[in-house]
Amino acid sequence: MNNTNSGQPEELPLHSDFIRKIIKEDLQTNKYGEKVHTRFPPEPNGYLHIGHAKSICLNFGIAKEFGGLCNLRFDDTNPIKEQSEYIESIIEDIRWLGFDWEDRLFYASDYFDKLYEYAVKLIKDGKAYIDSLNAEEIREYRGTLSKSGKNSPYRNRSIEENLSLFESMRAREFKDGTCVLRAKIDMSSGNMNMRDPVMYRILHATHHRTGNKWCIYPMYDFAHGQSDSIEGITHSICTVEFEDHRPLYDWFIEQLNIYHSQQIEFARLNLSHTVISKRKLLQLIEEKYVSGWDDPRMPTISGLRRRGYTPEAIRDFCERIGVAKTYTVVDIALLEHCIREDLNSRTSRVMAVLKPLKLIIDNYPEEQIEELDAVNNPEDESMGTRKIPFSRVLYVEQDDFQEEPQRKWFRLTPGREVRLKHAYIIKCERVVKDEQTGEVLELHCTYDPETKSGCANAGRKVKGTLHWVSAEHSIEAEVRIYEHLFLDTNSEKEGAESVETCHGMSLPLNPNSLETLTSCRIEPSLANAKSGSHYQFLRLGYFCVDPDSSDEKPVFNRTVSLRDTWAKIRKAQK
Repeated sequence: MNNTNSGQPEELPLHSDFIRKIIKEDLQTNKYGEKVHTRFPPEPNGYLHIGHAKSICLNFGIAKEFGGLCNLRFDDTNPIKEQSEYIESIIEDIRWLGFDWEDRLFYASDYFDKLYEYAVKLIKDGKAYIDSLNAEEIREYRGTLSKSGKNSPYRNRSIEENLSLFESMRAREFKDGTCVLRAKIDMSSGNMNMRDPVMYRILHATHHRTGNKWCIYPMYDFAHGQSDSIEGITHSICTVEFEDHRPLYDWFIEQLNIYHSQQIEFARLNLSHTVISKRKLLQLIEEKYVSGWDDPRMPTISGLRRRGYTPEAIRDFCERIGVAKTYTVVDIALLEHCIREDLNSRTSRVMAVLKPLKLIIDNYPEEQIEELDAVNNPEDESMGTRKIPFSRVLYVEQDDFQEEPQRKWFRLTPGREVRLKHAYIIKCERVVKDEQTGEVLELHCTYDPETKSGCANAGRKVKGTLHWVSAEHSIEAEVRIYEHLFLDTNSEKEGAESVETCHGMSLPLNPNSLETLTSCRIEPSLANAKSGSHYQFLRLGYFCVDPDSSDEKPVFNRTVSLRDTWAKIRKAQK
């Protein structure tokens, strides 16, 4: 079932979702004593995305609410796909979001020796065997959802032979894919995960932590539950696609007779205009649709951070969407609403002209320069004011002028007055064009000196107010305007029509997801803006200084526009 998420959890009120209800009941029944211990277990095979942020906030948040602990554990069981770069980025992202695991940083690879011992015990108990079928044969023998599987011809090997073969696997006597260790459960089970799942496979690859000590590596389903048990995790919270894996999770723990953590599943985050899959995100990078994991169009935490999202806004978003069991798609407008609300109260209002059009005030003294007062943030008086230079030659937005105005046009047009923000009322008198192309090159205006703040006519009303910068004092900058990477509201669905295709996947890419403007003009107060700092460009949106920025050429990313579609959606729903 595909629902549109209204921004509130589906089952229960905020901070009273079904997971917290289970934990409260466990505390009341003394199931784990007074202990609440969660974990966040990323696989280091890519960068974290907004979906992981939901899980991070949930696991660390629950631990904090109940006075418990939360571990960070890397499930590093596949050396072929894992990189130290991913581990470093994950650690940085979680800290940036505001969470701390203290001294509880673990790796599944910490437990490789113990997991091997567990595997040997299952072999000795007749619950595991070495299978010499190849991968294709194993898939064939497993059957289908409508057809029962059949036993491998190697399923009845003796315990002694299985132990010997497993030791030989570890001793590098077999090539990759030659054989695997499988649990002996039930090939006729209605749950495909219980049809003798693979526990260990051979991978002659160097591990980022254990080097070449091992050439056999545990599968996720075998390593995960046992790692939870070793760490004393009480509530192993994961996404709903692992619900069918829970019988296997429990089976391994019960057969080994070890501490039993409780697996609880919740619906993963699905965001409109977005794909949340590390595999698909990696394809976008490999096919050069984006510049990397931290491309501001990516839903990765590093991409959102570079675009200008704050940890407060992301945590607020995760809190608003809550926790549910059923599949929903959250409108990306809610995420954008959260960042607008956060930045509105904390950012300075400044002026920048993205597509400059020269404006000359003919009756303004040529050599005169004024320092005008500008409020930094009308939402917070404590942020004070700043001085902005005003001169005879200015830049305004090309889009703020129409020679033949459309209906209800209140901006610049010949013969019409508008107010320049923090300055004067001006009137457009004359237009200068390129004789060959007809392009508007400059506007000639007059100003009313009595309309400056504090003068007698300062309150004279006009319908349009424009932002501007002084041509002489403004600084050239690059501004990157980002839109949704995908055109479709639900880019995860199959069969969506595509503008471009990545590896045959249906990805409805937006060809206008990035517009780079290289000749923008910004007010001089932004000359020393630091990387990561946020501003509201008046009338244009919220912007963040990109790491590519330099003193010679500042670079700004648009975080989000000013138009709040989520507020309109909520108003319409009410």
